[in-house]
Amino acid sequence: MVTPGTRGRRKAAIVAASAVLLPLLATVGSAQAAPAGEKARGPIVIGHRGSAGYRPEHTAASYELAVRMGADYIEPDLVPTKDGQLVSRHENEIGGTTDVASRPEFAARKATKTIDGRKVTGWFTEDFTLAELKTLRAVERLPAVRQRNTLYDGRYQVLTLQEIIDLAKRLSREHHRRVGVFPETKHPTYFRSIGLPLEPALIATVKRNGLNRPDGRVIVQSFEPTSLQTLNKALRVPVWQAIATSGAPYDTVAGGKGPTYADMVKPAGLKQIAGYADWIGPDKSLVIALKPDGSMGAPTTLVKDAHAARLRIGPYTFRNENQFLPADLRNGTVPTDYGKALTEYERFLAAGVDAIVTDNPDTAVTARTEHTKD
Repeated sequence: MVTPGTRGRRKAAIVAASAVLLPLLATVGSAQAAPAGEKARGPIVIGHRGSAGYRPEHTAASYELAVRMGADYIEPDLVPTKDGQLVSRHENEIGGTTDVASRPEFAARKATKTIDGRKVTGWFTEDFTLAELKTLRAVERLPAVRQRNTLYDGRYQVLTLQEIIDLAKRLSREHHRRVGVFPETKHPTYFRSIGLPLEPALIATVKRNGLNRPDGRVIVQSFEPTSLQTLNKALRVPVWQAIATSGAPYDTVAGGKGPTYADMVKPAGLKQIAGYADWIGPDKSLVIALKPDGSMGAPTTLVKDAHAARLRIGPYTFRNENQFLPADLRNGTVPTDYGKALTEYERFLAAGVDAIVTDNPDTAVTARTEHTKD
């Protein structure tokens, strides 16, 4: 069990290790790896679901491209199968991320469930064995936004956490640099309620692969503090508290007590988080607020306050398309066209963030490279 004293010693070790984390590709988008031992320059870049801006998310192709583009970490969202295996899908409902809706043999599996207080209709990973899920193929989740990604529909299987760890190890060897894994426990309270808790399988997988160490090879994340507290007690890896713009984590809602997200970003809330976590991952608008007209405002005090609590900070999610950018950084009026994403990155880098969670790792690496040259 990690006590407050060991948490402080572990945090110091993590900060020291972070100074030498993850050498980068020398050239954005290049397949040529940086020399072994080259130090990371600036904040780490986390490939959100891989390189979701260019390939269907959570696929081998998405993760591989993210690393080729220079991402330091690849991010799998974790949900369980009926037989207790951890797989990577954005949600346990897979009607929008696989071809299950077109499979007549699974038509009867369609159901309506209440997930974190919200009714959802579709097909759910917990109703499929791993063998059954392996017969499905991934599709682009946002085809109206990323139509070019639909070119790859039907080509890739659903991956297990073990397969993603194996992939990260292979990519580390091929690119001569460490590729980290950044798993998120999705809906942990819900899965605990149906007898499929995520944490035991995640803990066992991290330990089985020799990754239970505070050197940053694995960072575990969740929106739910109770899930993170369980992981923190069992593992020595860094812990990342994700923070949304409103409401509260579902374990707070379900349990009737605990912090709201607004509580979490106050100095007292950050101090509380520091008792079990090493990072916060807030929605990016909590770091640089938007004005009433949707344009980019001034930085809040969150970066300074997080650092004062000895927490590192990595906002989410950066994307290149106009519809995901502040109003003043859009190019033209087509929502799916690219806007002035590099300008947005530069303002966050200038604000002092420690990581960037992005659908477009190459853009993030370009921004980091330009920022560190200044």
